[in-house]
Amino acid sequence: MSSISERRKARDMILQALYQWSVADQSVSEIDAQFHAENNMEKVDVEYFQEVLRKVIKGSKELDELFSDLIDRPLKELDPVTLSILRLSSYELQQRLDIPFKVVINEGINLAKKFGPAESTKFINGVLDKVAAKIRIAEVEAMVRR
Repeated sequence: MSSISERRKARDMILQALYQWSVADQSVSEIDAQFHAENNMEKVDVEYFQEVLRKVIKGSKELDELFSDLIDRPLKELDPVTLSILRLSSYELQQRLDIPFKVVINEGINLAKKFGPAESTKFINGVLDKVAAKIRIAEVEAMVRR
C-alpha cells in the first residue's frame, strides 16, 4: 500500500509525463524510461505512475469525450497542462473508484495550483465537478444528501 505522499508524487510525475507526451513526439515507453532514469523514484508510487500514465495515454480520446462537452472552448485551445490535469483526473474518476471523487478533484486542483496557468484552478474545479456528477452519480448524490 502506498502512502498519500507517494501517490501525490506519482500524480506530479504523471502530469509532467503527460505534458511531455502532449508536446513531444515520444512514446509512452520512452517517457517512462526517461522518468525512471532522471528522477529519484524511491518515494513515488511507481506502480501507480506506470499504470495511470499508460492508461491515460492509451485512452486519451475517450477521456477527452468525458469533458469536451462540459467546457466552453475546443480542446485544442486548452493549454497542455490543463488538458493533462483533466485527463488524469477524469481517468481517476472513471477507473479508480477506490479514490473518493472529492479526493480526485482536490488533487486536480492542487496540480493546477502547482503546475497550471493562473486561474486554472477554478476552471479545473468546475469541469471536474461536472465530470464527477456524470460518472460517479451515486457517490455525488450521497454527498449532496448529507
